[in-house]
Amino acid sequence: MAGKSGRTGSRVAVLMGGLSAEREVSLVSGRECANALREAGYEVIEVDAGHDLVARLLDIKPEVVFNALHGRWGEDGCVQGILEWLRIPYTHSGVLASALAMDKQRSKEVFRAAGLPVLQSVIVPRDEARARHVLPPPYVVKPNNEGSSVGVYLVHEAANSPPQLADTMPAQVMVETYAPGRELTCAVMGDRPLAVTDIITTGWYDYDAKYKAGGSRHEVPANLPAEITQACLDYARRAHQALGCRGLSRTDFRWDETRGLNGLILLETNTQPGMTPTSLAPEQAAHCGISFPELCHWIVEDASCDR
Repeated sequence: MAGKSGRTGSRVAVLMGGLSAEREVSLVSGRECANALREAGYEVIEVDAGHDLVARLLDIKPEVVFNALHGRWGEDGCVQGILEWLRIPYTHSGVLASALAMDKQRSKEVFRAAGLPVLQSVIVPRDEARARHVLPPPYVVKPNNEGSSVGVYLVHEAANSPPQLADTMPAQVMVETYAPGRELTCAVMGDRPLAVTDIITTGWYDYDAKYKAGGSRHEVPANLPAEITQACLDYARRAHQALGCRGLSRTDFRWDETRGLNGLILLETNTQPGMTPTSLAPEQAAHCGISFPELCHWIVEDASCDR
C-alpha cells in the first residue's frame, strides 16, 4: 500500500478542520486541496476530522489520505499514528518528523546538532513567565507546540514588567530571544527547495497578518543578496532532512540585514504548510512553474506509510 505512483483516479480522503486552534484555516486549506484534486482526476471525499475519524476512514476506505489538518493533533504525529495503524498511505511527514517539528524546543535541538542557526530559548512554567523576565527583553513568549503564531506575546526592550499571559496559554511556555529583521520563508518539495519569499507586514507577523485580507504581502522571489538566498535554500533543505520530513514542508527565517549571513536565523519548520493557491508554499511552487492542482497531485503521489 505504500507505493508512490499511478494513483490518479484513486479515492482520496482529505482531512480538514479537526480539533486545534487552527481549525478554520484547515477548513480553507482542505476545501482548496479537495477541489484541486478533483481537477487532477481523483475521487475525493472531504472529512472533517473529529473523534470519529477512525470509524469514518474504515467506512470510506480511502486508498490515500491527504492530510490538510493544521496544529495540534493533526500536525503533531497523532493523526499520523492513526494512519500508520490503519495502514493507509498519507501525505506529508510521518509520525516522528511531525512530532519533532511541532515541538519547537526539541526541533531546535535537532537543528543545532545539524549546524543550523537557531535562537536561545527556554521552557518555563507559565506563572514564572508572568512573574519575571526569564530572558532579557526583547523576547517572545509562545506555546511550545502550536503553529500559525497562535498565542504569541512580544515583550519589547523597554518593557518594565513581564507579559500578562492569558489563562488559555499552556502550563509550560517557551521564552525565546527576539530576532529582529525581515521575515523570510522557503518551502521544500521532496528534497528540492523551491524559492524564498519575503513576507512584508506593517507590524508583528501574527495570526491576523497571516490569514486576514491585507494582513501581509508576499514577495517571491525575495529581493535578497545571492548569499542569503542560497543560505535560505540550503538551510530549509537541511532542516527538512534533519527532521526526517517527507512531502512538502516550509521553513521560516528572520534575517537582520545589518549583520549579513550572521543575521540569518532559522525559526521553525512547518510540516504541513497552508494549502490554498495563495498560501506561501503553493505560491513558491507556482513561481517554479508548478500549478496548484499539479502540486496537490504530486503530494498525493508522494504519500506513504512509514512502517
